[in-house]
Amino acid sequence: MKMKLINILLLLCCTNVVFAQKPLSLSKAITTALEQNYDIVVVKNKQEQAEINNNWGTAGRWPSLSMNLESQNSKNYNDNDDFNSRVLSGGVTMNWTLFDGFSVNISKARLAELENLSKGNTTVLIENTIQSVILAYNQVLLEKEKLSITKEVMELSNDRYERTKVAKELGSLVTFDVLQAQNAFLSDKANYLLQQTAYKNALRDLKFVMGEQPGSAYEITDSFLPTDDTYELTDLKAKMTSNNQSLKNQYMNLSLLQKDVALMKSEYLPRLSLSAGGSLRDSKTDYQTQPTINSDSRLLFGNLTLSYSLFNGGKRKRAVQLAKLEEEVGKVNIDKLTHSLDNQLSNLYEFYVTRKELLNVATENLTAAKLNLQIAEEKFKNGAINSFNFRDVQLIYMNAAQQKLQAIYNLVDSQTALLRITGGIIQEYQQN
Repeated sequence: MKMKLINILLLLCCTNVVFAQKPLSLSKAITTALEQNYDIVVVKNKQEQAEINNNWGTAGRWPSLSMNLESQNSKNYNDNDDFNSRVLSGGVTMNWTLFDGFSVNISKARLAELENLSKGNTTVLIENTIQSVILAYNQVLLEKEKLSITKEVMELSNDRYERTKVAKELGSLVTFDVLQAQNAFLSDKANYLLQQTAYKNALRDLKFVMGEQPGSAYEITDSFLPTDDTYELTDLKAKMTSNNQSLKNQYMNLSLLQKDVALMKSEYLPRLSLSAGGSLRDSKTDYQTQPTINSDSRLLFGNLTLSYSLFNGGKRKRAVQLAKLEEEVGKVNIDKLTHSLDNQLSNLYEFYVTRKELLNVATENLTAAKLNLQIAEEKFKNGAINSFNFRDVQLIYMNAAQQKLQAIYNLVDSQTALLRITGGIIQEYQQN
């Protein structure tokens, strides 16, 4: 018996460990996602590659240095005198482009711009991830609140069903009334079960965005509350113009295209290169009858080469023309993106204002529906209204409650989108 008790206690402890729920706030969810999200891990790796690549060596500022060593040994047979020959040689060579039309400086500036662009791409992904976590977290809150509403309605239906069964036994109601109450209860129970699934799926989606495994158990701690911020469209446009990361990235792309034009133009300038080095050769020839011959030689050299392409079939001119056309495309893309963002911001702002009003309407509607339900419940208990009327009031309350919850989520969605497009979402939710 003692061993059975111990086994039961161990099983209960293991069960508690498996199903222990960790509290999860929105800020914690964002922090976890920024650390574990799969896409962020990949893009940060690419950013590190760009940082490593951004150096003067990659741009071609420094010389190349090479060394070679060679040993030759041979045995020679001839009619006059056989001999053994050994030759040791080695050398060091340096090649250095001293001037190449400023292409080294341009290439280094281009590598720095590529690093900044990589950081910009990382920022865009971080913004997208934060937005996804906010919406996924609030989706869980929405489904959780809907679950409470459906449970409340189910319990009301169950209470009504039990009352009708008692009333039938007392003879005040007939089987039809009981069946109608039973159908309503079973329908509400099915809605509750479906809502449980919706809640679990929303929680699973949140864990995926965070980069957490499906088995992780969390308890959502934040409240599902609407925002009450007030925005001015002119202020939002000013913030978008200066802070929107996608627009910043487009300007960095334009800067890269401008550097490509400068790089193509540098082909019209001459090249000056230096080649220097030294070599050592030591040989020994050992004859069978004649004296051994030893010889060695040393060579030091330094050469300057100035080169200039007089004509290459117009390749340089065409390269410059193509680079300039790409630059013009980059400018057009900036104008297009700016116009698109302006249009998108105006739409989002209108949505936000409208959704604030819709939330007020939904709140008033829910208040009236809840009071109506309370009155209808008393009337139903007193027999003043029939079960059909009570059921209609019950459904009106459930719809009003869910409409308010959806209105809260829609408002959070609009505010998050405004923060995202104006470049303030990282500052709003950045963790220290």
